[in-house]
Amino acid sequence: MIKNIILASKSEIRKKVLEKEGFDVRVEVSCVDEDIIKDSMKAEGATSISIAKSLAEHKANRVSSRFSDLFVLGADQVLDFNNDQINKPNNLEEARFIMTKLQGQTHLLHSAVCVSKNGSMIWNYHETSTLKMKTISPKDLELYLEDVGIELMQKYGVYQIEGKGKKLFEKIDGDMNAIMGMPIVAVTNYFNQQA
Repeated sequence: MIKNIILASKSEIRKKVLEKEGFDVRVEVSCVDEDIIKDSMKAEGATSISIAKSLAEHKANRVSSRFSDLFVLGADQVLDFNNDQINKPNNLEEARFIMTKLQGQTHLLHSAVCVSKNGSMIWNYHETSTLKMKTISPKDLELYLEDVGIELMQKYGVYQIEGKGKKLFEKIDGDMNAIMGMPIVAVTNYFNQQA
């Protein structure tokens, strides 16, 4: 059973989920340019799942190439609304637009993870959650945006399912840890099988 891993992500939520399961986590940021990869893959007609998996793999491989013989875990998520990928907002205007677009609608959230060793992927996994957002009044939307703020949205995405964002949803079908970016059951099972 492996408990010492490197996380190729600066996500505090992912680190907390792993630590809660007893992993000793060292964070090493990959510095992968996600936008270039996303844009290139979208131009080639890649699916949202493929993009999430590719980003997780790029991150894990990049960090893994610097740390031989250690297990590196990369992770990424893609929000898929009607086969269109929605990125984290750059400002409150974009956040407002995204939130308005998602209201009363169902979207998919693809959470992918990849384990790499010696610069190459040795395992990957993805999990898809289905979420339906409530329709909220313009006033409540403004209060939410003001309360959460753009800094947290850029860090965690347009909604924070682990915090105040949970109240925005009418229906959530999926594991909460996977929705937060870490499908911990599959990750724990994988590392439990390693000697």
